[in-house]
Amino acid sequence: MPKKTKATSVDIAYRAGVSQATVSRVLRGSPLVNIETRKRVEAVARELNYKVDRHASSLRTQRSGTLALLLFEDPTPDDSHINPFFLSMLGSITRACAKHGHDLLVSFQQLSDDWHADYENSMKADGLILLGYGDYLAYQSTLEQLVDQGTHFVRWGAVLPGQPGVSIGCDNFHGGQLVGEHLYALGRRQVAFLGDASNRYPEFFARYRGCGVALHDWHVTMDPSLQVDAESSEEAGYAAAQTLLARGKPFDAVFAASDLIAIGAMRALTESGLRVPEDVSVVGFDDIPMARFANPALTTVYQNTTRAGELLVEALLKQIRDEPIESQMIPASLIVRKSSGAVFSDM
Repeated sequence: MPKKTKATSVDIAYRAGVSQATVSRVLRGSPLVNIETRKRVEAVARELNYKVDRHASSLRTQRSGTLALLLFEDPTPDDSHINPFFLSMLGSITRACAKHGHDLLVSFQQLSDDWHADYENSMKADGLILLGYGDYLAYQSTLEQLVDQGTHFVRWGAVLPGQPGVSIGCDNFHGGQLVGEHLYALGRRQVAFLGDASNRYPEFFARYRGCGVALHDWHVTMDPSLQVDAESSEEAGYAAAQTLLARGKPFDAVFAASDLIAIGAMRALTESGLRVPEDVSVVGFDDIPMARFANPALTTVYQNTTRAGELLVEALLKQIRDEPIESQMIPASLIVRKSSGAVFSDM
């Protein structure tokens, strides 16, 4: 006999004909839901034998005045395990919290079944801000669990249709388009991409697709054999560039999914005897502080971390107050430096 699966808020929303956010508000006892909708949702919940965690629900009537910022642990050459891109966002989130009279608790994400209980459910924080990349398909179930339990949270990441919860992210696709247009203007036609180009890493994938679309508009196709998976670290970028070189296929540009990957790749290219940018243009993504001090200084796509931090805090506070919020993207812009080179004639 098959094991019965536990009903979730997604099941209730489908049966009641309402959004998952509405179900969450009803289960939290929010006054913003009209009586008819409330009764319909509660009836479906009873029918599905849905059990509400009363301890978690009781938190909605109390506030700690603290937000929790949970970072995804990244591979780094030092002991920080924090992607440098998120350090600048950490500063903007801290300032935004102070502006709104909230304290900020900073820790790493613990992806166990009940890691969220250490924060909102135990009264340490009123809501969670999640920062980091990681494997989205593996991470998705954790986000669904947070939604199902009515946890207040927002995350920095890809803005995808039907995703669990609310995300604030960069327009990665447009950022990739800017890179493709720039490389085409430089006369580059054989563009390699270093970074995972799959649904597991949707930010990287959007950057790859954006570049490909821009080049396709000029009748240039990105060769899939010039794509190499890489995590966001200098070591991964170095290894990916070595793999690319070992394939023996010609390329005249490298678009790296992050600045860290680009910086590692430039070292591997230089060690192989290739000149950057004379032989190979290199472009990164993020505009971390070390990008301008790389040798040569790195052309990259800028993400406004100040605005991102403000939006994350504002969205989370609205959610805590039961105000409507939606996922949104901030624009990307191209910062041109020496690593991509001067404009070449189109031979």
